[in-house]
Amino acid sequence: MSTVYEFVAKGGPTMIPIVGLSIATLYCALERAWYWMQLLRHEDQIVREILEVASYDLGRAATIAEQHQHLPIGRFLFAPLRLQQPSPETFRLALEAAGDREFIQMQKGDKLLETVVAIAPLLGLLGTVTGLIITFQNLNVGGGGSSIDTTKAASGIAEALITTAGGMIVAIVALSFLRLFVSFQATQVEYFFRRGQ
Repeated sequence: MSTVYEFVAKGGPTMIPIVGLSIATLYCALERAWYWMQLLRHEDQIVREILEVASYDLGRAATIAEQHQHLPIGRFLFAPLRLQQPSPETFRLALEAAGDREFIQMQKGDKLLETVVAIAPLLGLLGTVTGLIITFQNLNVGGGGSSIDTTKAASGIAEALITTAGGMIVAIVALSFLRLFVSFQATQVEYFFRRGQ
């Protein structure tokens, strides 16, 4: 743990927001992973059960869907089933409205990850610039015979490289999670569309 702290400390003050972004990314990724794991693990079984019962008893199908409202597919199917003798058009509109609400929930966290992908490399670049400024200030080139402080110059180079690497790593991790969750969303849109027909 002390090694990680020392590594971050060598990166200078720019590493503080980079570490903050990495924590936000990890929290978002864990929360979304739990959401998708719950959704994908149970939805096929729930859909099969609801559609099978709906073929002969819409009231019972609505009850089953209502029992599974903790999952998006349960809320999606319950929305039209709870209507009293809906017309086909009303049924379709209820499905579409419920689908839109669920797709918004599926996109939760995307904006945060997009922001991390955009800001983390810029913070890394900022750290690079500040590290190089420190390096050049301590080189004292042509400074009338005074000695060069190589320790401070080396710490400036270390700060520049650490913040660059830190910013890029955080951005790459955030982008990987974002692309994974977007692919899940695309799959779910298609799944909901097929089940809503």
